[in-house]
Amino acid sequence: MAIFKGAGVAIVTPMHEDGKVNFEKLGEILEFQIANSTDAIIICGTTGESSTLTHGEHLQAIKYTIDKVAKRVPVIAGTGSNCTETAVMMSKEAVLYGADALLLVTPYYNKATQKGLIEHYTTIANAVPETPIIMYNVPSRTGCNIQPATAVALAKNVKNIVGIKAASGDLSQIAKMMSMADGCIELYSGNDDQVLPILSVGGLGVISVLSNVAPKYTHDMVMKYLDGDTAGATKMQLDAIPLINALFCEVNPIPVKEAMNLMGMNVGPVRMPLSEMEPANKEKLAKALKDFGLELA
Repeated sequence: MAIFKGAGVAIVTPMHEDGKVNFEKLGEILEFQIANSTDAIIICGTTGESSTLTHGEHLQAIKYTIDKVAKRVPVIAGTGSNCTETAVMMSKEAVLYGADALLLVTPYYNKATQKGLIEHYTTIANAVPETPIIMYNVPSRTGCNIQPATAVALAKNVKNIVGIKAASGDLSQIAKMMSMADGCIELYSGNDDQVLPILSVGGLGVISVLSNVAPKYTHDMVMKYLDGDTAGATKMQLDAIPLINALFCEVNPIPVKEAMNLMGMNVGPVRMPLSEMEPANKEKLAKALKDFGLELA
């Protein structure tokens, strides 16, 4: 059984102006997501600024989210690291808190060979053998690409490695992987502008940045496709492209946090080395939000 179908939100981590994590605001946006049909919560991923959270903050955010959501939708905890030992530690803690699944990014900076990726993922999976794992392939950020044969080997040989968040942007690679998988991989789009193409090769949904500002829309788009309304889903995908482009006009999550602030959600600043949005891009983002029909504060 799939971890989820539909749109899972790659949720931001709200901050106070002094840079501390704003857990009260996190609770508010979790309730907003659940009320607006989000199918899963992905906490402490890239969009959640996991790379600049301390280990303590990271684990506290995961625990807070699991407790707040209280099994209303699946909570998928980002526990990946470029240190296998750290990823094992974080994964074990998240499982103790009650995470429904884990999202594990490929090792970054030190990278890994394909053999190293197999050893890395297998070691983490064996440490939490009853918890489903989604591999996260985003080579533009990590410099490390999970090749189709590697992803399929892991999914076939490690019982709790069940899925992949595909954010390579390479649809040919994704199609090749799914042709080799023979149904053993649960596929989720990691790019909001490629949701429908990935659904068309067997995807189950998206782990979405767009869902932070338009959760019901993103959920409905996926469900239209899965329910057979290809034309309706296609129109929704294409209508969302200008906003999606604006949400990625600077490095994620700078624009999506700015968008949420423009909408009055008050999720605060990003942490360095990320910086506040350029004024010209902020204007473009505000226009895209309004053109999409979202109200600004």
